[in-house]
Amino acid sequence: MTFVAIVPAGGAGTRLWPLSRRSHPKFLIDMTGGGRTLIQATADRLSPLADDLIVVTGAAHADGVADQLGISTDDLVIEPSPRGTMPAIGLVAAIVEHRHGGHAVIGSFAADHVINDVDAFHGAVRRAIQAAEAGFVVTVGITPTSPDTGFGYIRQGAETAVDGVFAVEAFLEKPDRETAAAYVASGGYTWNAGMFIARAGVLLDALASFKPDLADALRRIASHWDGPDRADALSAWDSLESCVIDRAIAEPLAAQGGVATVPVAMGWSDIGGYDSLAAHLAEPESGVSPGGAPQRVVLRDSADSVVYVHDRPIVIHGVPGAVVVDSGDVILVTTRDASSGLGGVIADLSGDLEPLR
Repeated sequence: MTFVAIVPAGGAGTRLWPLSRRSHPKFLIDMTGGGRTLIQATADRLSPLADDLIVVTGAAHADGVADQLGISTDDLVIEPSPRGTMPAIGLVAAIVEHRHGGHAVIGSFAADHVINDVDAFHGAVRRAIQAAEAGFVVTVGITPTSPDTGFGYIRQGAETAVDGVFAVEAFLEKPDRETAAAYVASGGYTWNAGMFIARAGVLLDALASFKPDLADALRRIASHWDGPDRADALSAWDSLESCVIDRAIAEPLAAQGGVATVPVAMGWSDIGGYDSLAAHLAEPESGVSPGGAPQRVVLRDSADSVVYVHDRPIVIHGVPGAVVVDSGDVILVTTRDASSGLGGVIADLSGDLEPLR
């Protein structure tokens, strides 16, 4: 059995601005101070499992991704333009199908997530591969630690013939607080982390049943990928339907009984903002932004703060839960609670979230 890991690497991570920017997004940054960037840590986790790893990214990030992973840009799948997760993952699935056949198993894992319990992750993926070989499209469901309203949820049904793998009854949109609390209390719901594992042929055949034009186009592009006509084939990319894998395949296929889930607790986070980032920092008040140097930080009556210095000391007095980030060209001042709305603020800035001076 061939298992190929797909790593979609895109997005600006605006809720972590100014550390994360369009030209240097969070997956290219050592966000947790562990000595590896998020995409490097993702590759490290997948290395013991996968026969091959293929990153799909945009042209703007191709050189950075290749440099950090020690590979050539020729080894990447470079999207001419963003079309959503379904075309990105589907194209790699079609390339794998063309190279290895439809029985090869593919798994999609985001480039910018943190997982503390790698052994638990490996166990979950191995169970997911077993279920994928049985014909399911499988998702890894995260055992919730709180009634979080920032994630979609998965309602699991009966256990399948594969131990620890359950049928998916439905994918549910981000709930309100009361609904999320009821989900968590029931014990039958997990967070949807967007990890999908399936045979390449099963995934593409499912796509063909729901979006035949898109499936046909991706398979046509893939048939020329390893030959001299790749560029010509990719000329059709911008005309592809833009869509996400959850709505294109997962939700309708779950209604037909074709999706399974592996629930797991593994210390997972999507690092969606400074509040979630703080839980993964050994010393949240002593971070250093890229290109900066350690500086003194003085906190007075300001517990639970997140501070990134650059080239000057920072003093915070009387602001519990503060977030102060000095990136050298701009200073962000907010709180952990308010930081969840940072993406909307950044959308009001002109330009590319780049240096403002």
